[in-house]
This record gives sequence, structure tokens and C-alpha cells, in this order.
Amino acid sequence: MKISHTVEFPAPPHEVFEMLAEPRFQEAKCGATAALEHAVDIELSGDRTIIRTERVLPARGLPDYARNMVGETLKVGEKQEWGPQSADGSRHGTIDLEIHGVPLSLTGTVRLEPGGAGTVQHIDGDLKAKVPLIGGKIEKAAAPVIESAIEVEHRTGVNWLNGARG
Repeated sequence: MKISHTVEFPAPPHEVFEMLAEPRFQEAKCGATAALEHAVDIELSGDRTIIRTERVLPARGLPDYARNMVGETLKVGEKQEWGPQSADGSRHGTIDLEIHGVPLSLTGTVRLEPGGAGTVQHIDGDLKAKVPLIGGKIEKAAAPVIESAIEVEHRTGVNWLNGARG
């Protein structure tokens, strides 16, 4: 199942990226998505920046059949790998999201580009549930939860950029 989401931030791309690569922002993002526990790791590898988060989230937003598979909590691993800044300030990267213990993942691309209120962020991915017979049903149940998390992370970023930093 395809997921495409676009949001705007009120700052230029280099400032938005600095925010994304800030451990305190990543911790705030995890907290805003109701993580019961979380870990953040940010690594520089040559001209690439790798942002990893692990979150334990309540499964209460999922339908009963999906919650029966995962239990009361989900462990979600997210990895964003960003390339270097372009001349116009834009950046391109990849995103991988994995729900541990469940054959559900999201892989795709993420971009920061000048535009809108300052920066436009595009997230395009493929959500896959590798479960015979009910995989599509699980994808349809998970997609709104993922899109809601993207919106929560966006609001957290806007607040951060507007001065409510950590």
C-alpha cells in the first residue's frame, strides 16, 4: 500500500534538517507519539546522517485482530538515512520503519525542499504486511496510524521551530 504525505515547516531546509538531526528533537518526537519507552541514535557516516529511533508504543489504536497479533504494545524501529545538502538546501534520504515481531514494514524516501512556509517535506513509501490472506487488511488498518504519527511529528517540529525546543 502506498503512503504519500507532504507537510510544511516554517523554516528553511537547513534549519529543519538541523532540528531532525538534534537528539532532543527526536526524543520530543518520540514522546509526542505516546512512546512508553524510546531510544535515539544519530550517527554521521561520511556525508550521510543516520537517525535511528526505537519506540515502544501502546497498540490501542489498532483493530482487535491486529492487536491480537502484537499484544498491548508495539516496538517500532525507524531509520532515516539522509544525504548531503544540495546547493538549494534540499536533502534527500530513505526511511525504513519496522514493527518488531510483526511482518509489517514501511520503506521509502523522504525529501526536504525549499517551498511553502519555508520547507516542504515529502514522505513516500510502501507499506507492506506479509501475512497471508489478511495482509491488505492489516495495511489498511496500519496506514492511518502511521499517517497520524507523521502529523504528530510535524506538529512537534513546527512547535520546535517556533521556539518550544525541548
